[in-house]
Amino acid sequence: MKSLSTHSNHIPTEYEFKHSKWIKKMLHAYWVVVITHFVVQIGCFLFLDYDRTPEDFIIHVLIWPTASGVASILIASWIDRRFSAFSFYAMSAASTVVAWTIIHVNYDIRIIQAISLLPIFTSVLFFSRTRVWTACLMQTTGYVLVLFDSGYRSYLTSFDMVSIPAFLIVGTYVAQVIVTSGVEVLDDLKDSMLAKQELIVRNAIMTKQSKTDGLTNLYNQSSFKDYYDKAYEYAKSGMSLHLALIDIDDFKSINDTYGHRVGDIILEKVSHVIQENITSSDIAARYGGEEFALLMFEQSFDQAYALVEQIRQKIALMGHLELEGNSITVSVGLKSFNARLTKEKLFEEVDACLYAAKRTGKNKTVTSLDLVEV
Repeated sequence: MKSLSTHSNHIPTEYEFKHSKWIKKMLHAYWVVVITHFVVQIGCFLFLDYDRTPEDFIIHVLIWPTASGVASILIASWIDRRFSAFSFYAMSAASTVVAWTIIHVNYDIRIIQAISLLPIFTSVLFFSRTRVWTACLMQTTGYVLVLFDSGYRSYLTSFDMVSIPAFLIVGTYVAQVIVTSGVEVLDDLKDSMLAKQELIVRNAIMTKQSKTDGLTNLYNQSSFKDYYDKAYEYAKSGMSLHLALIDIDDFKSINDTYGHRVGDIILEKVSHVIQENITSSDIAARYGGEEFALLMFEQSFDQAYALVEQIRQKIALMGHLELEGNSITVSVGLKSFNARLTKEKLFEEVDACLYAAKRTGKNKTVTSLDLVEV
């Protein structure tokens, strides 16, 4: 079993944030206790046999117990606002004053002693062994102080003198057991939450891996097809859509001359240029081999053309140490959505534009308009 001190270090941070709220709620509860005691005492005096004179009742049963409780709560509330680090101790001191004032006034009611356990069990909320024993010490101090009243002391038997402190200690031990069990439950919940978070992260990673190309970190062909189907449906409802296919020129000769490892590096560099230049709403994928597919949204045809041209030109201007300082080029086919075309026909026409760019010299972007002229 983990030690309690270890447990205390594992209390979730959100519970620490809630402590201040709990302290305020407990202080409000003490207001209810003080007011309830005041009202009940008046009721008892009016409707039950009471062995006190009106003057004695007003001064010793109503005024000073109520004033003591109110003052202690007000002081604790002020400390809570100004010195929050001492809020718990101020609240515990206020609860001690309220509890033992009520006990002192009603010492002829034996069960009233049980109210001294309330501050102890209240401290359980804070999941701290130190705070539980602090509350116990305050209640013991309250008990010792009321013993100075000869009237209260004379009412207690020898058994009472011993049993009340024992009662507090046993109650504190039970509270401590509750704290230990509660913190263990919190640890289990925290471990479960961490395991769940780890599972979510793993699932997210697996999902990403299933959707992206491991080399270029772009979407893979399967993911692109899914996005293309959805994009085509959106385009039919009025959204702008442009499809481009980008192919590295003479890539086979790069692999044959410099090896597949260098070919992989070139693929990574090209994908990096594509990622750097597309907008956050665009979708780029490695469609297969040295070919990339690009879906562009929320822009005009001229803007889409400018974007793929920017990608093409940047790639052409790059020198590569892996290729002995030589550069590479890409060819691009581009076409916009047309309601008269099925999604298969749209893709075929973009592919035809790409083929035309390859056939007419490479390192160029061919659009459907250009294709008509070829």
